[in-house]
Amino acid sequence: MNLTAALSLLFVASGASAFSTPGASLRVPTTALHAGTNQNPFGNAQSIQYTGGSDPNNKNYGKLAEKLNEADIERRKILEEAERRERAAEIRREERQAKIQYMRDMPENKPAGTVDEFMFKEGVQDQLDKLDQDLVGLYAVKKRVKEIAALLVLDKMRRKLGFETSVPSLHMSFTGAPGTGKTTVAVRMGQILAKMGYARRGHVVLATRDDLVGQYVGHTAPKTKEMVKKAMGGVLLVDEAYYLYNAANDRDYGQESIEILLNVMENNQDDLVVAVAGYKDRMDKFFSYIPGMMSRIGNHIDFPNYSADELVQIASVMSRDLEYDIDANAYATFKRYIEERMKLPYFSNARTVRNAMDRARMNSAIRTFEKYAINGENGGYCTVSDLKNISAEDFQVLLDDILYADANKRIFA
Repeated sequence: MNLTAALSLLFVASGASAFSTPGASLRVPTTALHAGTNQNPFGNAQSIQYTGGSDPNNKNYGKLAEKLNEADIERRKILEEAERRERAAEIRREERQAKIQYMRDMPENKPAGTVDEFMFKEGVQDQLDKLDQDLVGLYAVKKRVKEIAALLVLDKMRRKLGFETSVPSLHMSFTGAPGTGKTTVAVRMGQILAKMGYARRGHVVLATRDDLVGQYVGHTAPKTKEMVKKAMGGVLLVDEAYYLYNAANDRDYGQESIEILLNVMENNQDDLVVAVAGYKDRMDKFFSYIPGMMSRIGNHIDFPNYSADELVQIASVMSRDLEYDIDANAYATFKRYIEERMKLPYFSNARTVRNAMDRARMNSAIRTFEKYAINGENGGYCTVSDLKNISAEDFQVLLDDILYADANKRIFA
């Protein structure tokens, strides 16, 4: 019996009504197809099965309806999202056209306010004045800081009138020897940025390699991200940044920290200013290894070494802040000490001055104690002038340590 005859026979036997019933199905047994013969025309197939109809109670019908419903919901979501984007784009176009028309209609002589008004109102001038008071010399540095402040002030004035503005690149590089005022400038810049609305808090977080780089796999990323989190809204000052990169070791963990910093500098520049600091020659070499860092920094400020006269002025400022009075004839002795100390290793500009002032204060205290407590002069009573005085004798002790100490001990003077 051939296949056509088998199907016809089966159709007659079962009745045509089975196919007209909703949800009906037809199963053709294999045995019916090859009865009376050893051949199976369908190979190893067990049956031919048809499931049809539109009965809601049918399991297959329910699944199909569910799938169609899900597809319809998804299609509506896509259409709604496309419409939302189109409306948003249309609103932006309308706002853009309105702004263009506003700028065209704006008269050229429209008053925008005075620069001084913004400088004083925002407190920028106050921070610049403090910078002048805190830092002796460094005229090029102060000039650069004022240029950055001028950009921020004018940018805010433009924004007030409706001009297009964008956050300028405020990441910085400070190069120079230790004690030249890099941290002080970073603090003042953070406060200026906060006053102008470019930083939420304006604080400065100082970090070194030990604060950013871990000791084992998986330790660096959490440490770096924690320091970044602390600095958000202010300035992250990475001192001696070149120690983050070890050219002799490709597997050094510092590279991971650098990559995180680069990503933050690019994506969070509106909420964090990254400043890197160190010796100029080493920083130049560091930038040659990490060109991505160099390209993200828009402000490079070089801090020159102080002269001996400037360091004497710094000592005067320190004594004023500490409420001490340096004798007029003591300045010459201190200047000579500074000139001799500058010839020795490990000289650190203002830090050396600070250490010298601390030793001079100690020498003054020893001198006053011996005079009144041990020798009993004036019945042991000292005056306010005695408590505030720093004399040439107090600086002479420091100078003698350099002039007459053994050569291998002079660096500690």
